[in-house]
Order: sequence, then C-alpha cells, then structure tokens
Amino acid sequence: MIAFLDGILEEKQPTRVTLNVGGVGHEVFIPLSSFDRLPSTGARCRLLTHDHVREDARQLYGFTTAAERRAFELLIGVSGIGPRTALSALSGLSPRELAAAIVEGDVKRLSSISGIGKKTAERIVVELRDKLTAGEALEAVAGAPEEASAGDIRRRDALSALVALGYKQADAIRMLAAAVPADADGLSVEDLVRRALTGR
Repeated sequence: MIAFLDGILEEKQPTRVTLNVGGVGHEVFIPLSSFDRLPSTGARCRLLTHDHVREDARQLYGFTTAAERRAFELLIGVSGIGPRTALSALSGLSPRELAAAIVEGDVKRLSSISGIGKKTAERIVVELRDKLTAGEALEAVAGAPEEASAGDIRRRDALSALVALGYKQADAIRMLAAAVPADADGLSVEDLVRRALTGR
C-alpha cells in the first residue's frame, strides 16, 4: 500500500495531478480542497495517498492533509459511496464541515453534494456518526483545534469520558449540550460529566 508520494509536480488540474517520483509519473486524483494547496508546477510536492485497488483498476487518490484522507476513507466505507463521490464531497465541504454535518444529522447539507441523494446522506449519518472520534466530533461543532479554548478542551475530555462510560457519541454530545450552558467554561471535566449524567 502506498501511504504517500513525494516528488516533482509535473502537471496539475483541479481533479488530478501527475507527480514525478524518481522518474516515474504517478497520476493521482485529488479533491478541489487539495488543489488549492498545491505548489506551482515544477516544485516539490508531497501528497498523502489512498491506494484504491479494484478487480479492473488501481487508482491513487491524494490529499494535502491527514484530515482529508481520513474523511475520504470514512466516506468510501459507506455502502453506495465510491471514491469519485467521496472526492466530490470533499470538494464541496471541508473535513470539519463534513464531520459537523454528520454529528448534527444535517441530511439536507449532505444531500446538496453532487452524487449524494437524501437516502445516501441518511446512510452517511447513520454509519459514520459513531465512527468519528470524540475529538473529531467536538472539533466539528466547536471549531478548528487552534481556535479551541480551555473550555472546549474540557468539553472534549468530558465527551470522551461519557463515551468511555458506554454512551454512544451522538447521545453524549446531546447530553452535554442539553445540560451544560455554552458559557460554562469554568467547570471542570468532572463537573461537566456529572451535569451531563444528571441533566442539571
């Protein structure tokens, strides 16, 4: 399995690039979000890859961030979603926006992506909601990691604690949201968990 490619960017288009790695040109399909971060043609480029092997073809899909690759691999694990549809999803939504739509059950937003209808969007929510880590789920609804406050970090830890206690991630998020006010940054992780468990 090819985990990444590091070479010279020979050609780039919005949906695919050619990377020269040691004299071998690799065609790699990419989402628009990765295209925006590519260096100029002729420059050195490193792409994280997903090596997709089928009976009749072997294709490489490339990403500039680990979050994009993770989102892609989650999506292609959903029945009815192939690599091209997953790339289309990542071209329309960032990994954080995609995770937020999954956590919040936003079927309308997911079905606005080309190639994803309402039933497929519902399947994405059902199949992936509990596959997101506690950190990914909280980051999706709270913002990017660099924007996270100490309160956000404590909420993420409280969410992890509730999941460790056996609650489904989606239920744990709802419990925290219902029992803990948004401005409760002074509460400890223990207080957050207690409030979520007691509902007050």
